Amino acid sequence: MPREQLGVCAEGNLHSVYLMFNANDNVESDMRPCVATIAQYIHELTDQYSDSAFNGFVAIGANYWDTLYPNARPELLKPFPAMNRDNRDAPAIEFDLFVQIRCDRFDILHLVANEVCQMFEGLVELVDEERGFRFLDSRDLTGFVDGTENPKGRSRQEVALVGDEDSKFKGGSYIHVQKFTHNLSKWNRLPVKKQEDIIGRTKADNIEYASADKPLTSHIKRVNLKDSEGKSMEILRQSMPYGSVKEQGLMFISTCRNSVHFEKMLESMIHGDAEGNHDHLMHFTQALTGSSFFAPSLDFMHSAI
Repeated sequence: MPREQLGVCAEGNLHSVYLMFNANDNVESDMRPCVATIAQYIHELTDQYSDSAFNGFVAIGANYWDTLYPNARPELLKPFPAMNRDNRDAPAIEFDLFVQIRCDRFDILHLVANEVCQMFEGLVELVDEERGFRFLDSRDLTGFVDGTENPKGRSRQEVALVGDEDSKFKGGSYIHVQKFTHNLSKWNRLPVKKQEDIIGRTKADNIEYASADKPLTSHIKRVNLKDSEGKSMEILRQSMPYGSVKEQGLMFISTCRNSVHFEKMLESMIHGDAEGNHDHLMHFTQALTGSSFFAPSLDFMHSAI
């Protein structure tokens, strides 16, 4: 099995840094070894800072992939599937490179983020940066536990990493990123029971509603999908809250062995089912960005130099 980037399937952390870059023109011959070096550096820091659970990954944007790696492309890699319906918007804002690093010590993240930017110096422009944090017991800022549906144990690799179906990219992962800003003043005016109906689980003790009791417009109902064979369409969420008092929300990160599951979930949230039952959580949060990436294995990046 090719060596995957460990941050793709890592367990949760206390802190995170998200760096979005666009590449300068005509730097690909220098960029390929630089990307491989940074990914390897992040991999090695996992051991150096193991006591604080450091991890991370480097991912290449769907629109930049062919420029950087013209000889091979992941089978299902495509631009972010922008969607709009009524007042629900999932825009596409693409970037060339995405670096996610996470750790239980914020000082280490700050140090490594600076080092990564120095290693990229002359090759890229840092376009966007956000810093995430664990909120209470892994809750979103809405007050509900986030990531409850995530696969556990070895199933994380099975869900998140490409397998033999695309052998050249085995051990890689399709990454989708959305930055959501929450309207918390509007949300917090709702009675707790109304909030629970919108999510599909209880707020305090995180108990999922029985299937028959879930409104068709609840978040859980809209994202718990099955394929034509009746199998769950799973993703591994690496999301964390971000922001300040002025602007705050969720950095939603999906990792998956394909790009189909995320796209189907987003379609179910924005467009809804045949009867128009969409995700009512979208009335209280707004997607500011939407970006599509692929995080290749360490071996692929080294072989492409």
